[in-house]
Formats: sequence, C-alpha cells, structure tokens
Amino acid sequence: MMTSQEVLSTYESMVELTEQMVAAASSSDWDRLVVLETRCAGHVEALRQNEAKVELNGDSRLRKVQCIKKLLDDDRKIRDLTMPWMTQLSALINNTGTQRRLAAAYGAV
Repeated sequence: MMTSQEVLSTYESMVELTEQMVAAASSSDWDRLVVLETRCAGHVEALRQNEAKVELNGDSRLRKVQCIKKLLDDDRKIRDLTMPWMTQLSALINNTGTQRRLAAAYGAV
C-alpha cells in the first residue's frame, strides 16, 4: 500500500515524464517518446492498484489536482504533436496496402 507522500511523488514523477514526452514529441524522437510512455504507464498502474486506499487532505489534495491538470495539458500537447505523424503513418500504411492489392489484382507493371 502507498502512503500519501508516495502517491504525490508518483504523480509528480508522471508530470516530469510527460514534460519529457512533450519534448520528445516536439523533436520527433518517437523512440524516446515510447520509452517515456512505457515508464509513465507503469506509474499509472501503480496508482490504479494502490491509490484508492490512500486519503489525501488539504495541500496534498490540491497538489494532486495541480498534477492532474498538468498531465492533461501535457497529454493534449503530445496528441497535438503526434496526430499529424499518425495521420501520415496511416496514409502510408493504407497506400502500401492499396499498392499490394493492385499488384495482386493486376500484376506488377
């Protein structure tokens, strides 16, 4: 079971990771982004398993809310940065699939 300090520390670590994720996405460092996202997912799972048992009061609760707002803001930034890349990747995959179907149907030219 986590203590209230461990819960806050986990949220603060997630904020640091998402800030690094924004930087990685900004520089198109997709490999680094994946590594950071995996680390962040580990923190999310730890909170999912343990946080419900921990009560936060006053300043601790406020700090948690601030962390969540920052996480959501960083998530939006990451999505804004990755969506164009995901659209390009999807188009490339669809184009490759179309080319294969055409080649299979009509043969290579």
